[in-house]
Amino acid sequence: MINRTKKVAFHTLGCKLNYAETSTIGRQFEAAGYEKIDFDQVADLYVINTCSVTENADREFRKIVNRAKRQAPDSKIAVIGCYAQLRPENIVASSQVDLVLGAKEKFNLLQHLNFESKAKLPLVIQDAAIDELHSCTPSYSFGDRTRSFLKIQDGCDYLCTYCTIPLARGKSRSINPDILVAQASEIAAKGVKEIVLTGVNVGDYRFDSDTTLIDLLKKLDQVAGIDRIRISSIEPNLLTNEIIDFVSKSKSILPHFHIPLQAGSDKVLALMKRRYGVDLYKDRIQAVRSVMPDAGIGVDIIVGFPGEGEAEFQETYDLIESLDVSYLHVFSYSERPHTEAIKLPFRVGMKDRKARNKLLTELSERKNQAFALRQLNQTRYVLLESSSDGVLTGMTENYLKVHIIDQPEAKLNSIIPVELTGIQNSKILAAITA
Repeated sequence: MINRTKKVAFHTLGCKLNYAETSTIGRQFEAAGYEKIDFDQVADLYVINTCSVTENADREFRKIVNRAKRQAPDSKIAVIGCYAQLRPENIVASSQVDLVLGAKEKFNLLQHLNFESKAKLPLVIQDAAIDELHSCTPSYSFGDRTRSFLKIQDGCDYLCTYCTIPLARGKSRSINPDILVAQASEIAAKGVKEIVLTGVNVGDYRFDSDTTLIDLLKKLDQVAGIDRIRISSIEPNLLTNEIIDFVSKSKSILPHFHIPLQAGSDKVLALMKRRYGVDLYKDRIQAVRSVMPDAGIGVDIIVGFPGEGEAEFQETYDLIESLDVSYLHVFSYSERPHTEAIKLPFRVGMKDRKARNKLLTELSERKNQAFALRQLNQTRYVLLESSSDGVLTGMTENYLKVHIIDQPEAKLNSIIPVELTGIQNSKILAAITA
């Protein structure tokens, strides 16, 4: 028993960037001789990569710790990620956790493990203040999904008043483009068809003084074996005409943009310390539509931010209703410690936050259906991701999830042409074309 292979299980909360980093750490463990297993199995070590964007993520973390200990009471639990950097004292309050690693040390997890330790208190390792982080560890995901998340950048120099990410991940720093091209080739060699470029502020990618995001996109567009590349999210003030024009002509960069808005009121945007106004945002949507009429455009929205009265929310609602976008990600404002917004007056009640969230979620559904209706009877290319009960599902290049009646010759992780045929119970139907 002493010499048996130790088993490790991972659970990831939060963003695509966390998934890329968890996958990379998982490969470190496998290279060290560990057996990587599912989180619902009995493991020697459970690693939880945390998020701290919302209060819900904090609550979810506690549930996951309890779940792991119920499965394997004698296991070790290591905690990494944003919550570990921001609130290690909260994690330490749980006697069930053995190791808490800050941002600098999370990729050194293997070095800090001690299975023989009988210490009752968690070991907290915070070797650096967050502003001392200057490097950016390359990471990408593989094996958990059809697509791969490739980390190109970490940290953020923007100080939005609601956001904890700069406190948890530090200043903006980017990965050498030569490393990213090599990693993209490595991903292609594994048979992955689609890469999603991830980071905290992807549009702020800059390596040295000569390479910005557009330069990186041009390099990645030439990588053999990668059919599809998505930009995960890009700030409107960083979405340049040059990027839009290049994507419209690219052989692999997909016509899909996720452009955070957060609020459709200039007053609220100023309170958030966002780096643009409503007019610039409208201009960016129009710039995309002028060259890519069928591009998918997603929007992030925060409702219930301090100072958002009924008038300001109506401005947001009316703006989104007028914009030619295809879906929304709607978040209710969540008070986070150590942010400026927590000190702002004129807080919005939880009842109003929920009501506004519901209104925008319903608007998102209508927007998505209207966008899908425009695509009917057109040919799109779908990356097949799953099959269940005789139905194949996958994503079009412009980010529509479609449902296809199962056909034996269609294989998962393949890209096939389909014709969008209709919408039934909010599901977009498609048929494989010859």
